[in-house]
Amino acid sequence: MRTATLTTTLFIALLAGGAGAGAATGDDGLPQGGEPVTLDPAAFTTRIDNPYWPMVPGSRWLYRENAGGRRVHHVTVTVTHRTKKVAGVTARVVHDRDTVGGRLVEDTYDWYAQDRDGNIWYLGEDTREYRNGRVVSRLGSWEAGVDGAQAGVIIPTRPRVGLTYRQEYYAGKAEDRARVIAVHGRARVPFGRFDDLLVTKDFTPLEPKAIEHKSYARGVGLILAVSRHGHREELVRFRRGSR
Repeated sequence: MRTATLTTTLFIALLAGGAGAGAATGDDGLPQGGEPVTLDPAAFTTRIDNPYWPMVPGSRWLYRENAGGRRVHHVTVTVTHRTKKVAGVTARVVHDRDTVGGRLVEDTYDWYAQDRDGNIWYLGEDTREYRNGRVVSRLGSWEAGVDGAQAGVIIPTRPRVGLTYRQEYYAGKAEDRARVIAVHGRARVPFGRFDDLLVTKDFTPLEPKAIEHKSYARGVGLILAVSRHGHREELVRFRRGSR
């Protein structure tokens, strides 16, 4: 996951609108910081239908990211039909390709599963950065249950303003967290105009200045991500898959 404050035309209406995973604590039972969680495989499914990010196999999102200067990234996110066993849990594999000028710069496989309450859990990623066609880094890769890494939550089932939770935890390497700042946000992106967005503030203690606001639309998923440095990633196209 890339962590990058709101400096563009995202309008937020700050209106307030149990994880079936085991020993998690914190707001609404969601995991916090480096707390260990015990994942019960029987409590999870790869049928991810949380309305803020339904992951139907075959679904594909195309994003355009202006990272400053002339570097324009095109990011394609695809829900595959593949699964992977992570920490005993069968997870859905999501493929993320980032290109600049047609050249691959990052290739990532993320692993997600949904608990019986509807929270989407993030169980790790296998990521590779490329330069001139060669892998130059795998920084950011982690897997729940390996080397002390812990799973986190990407989308809660009952978001409310002020709700906080960890998204991932791999000490010193991946410690992303999120706070819900709106449940009635509004935004316009190339794919369309949206209301009643779930808006989160994503941050990490590893890079205190790396703050990003993300907006999720019901039935679609992530439509917009804006960093404090003005980097803007917006949804250009979306195609829903079929089971």
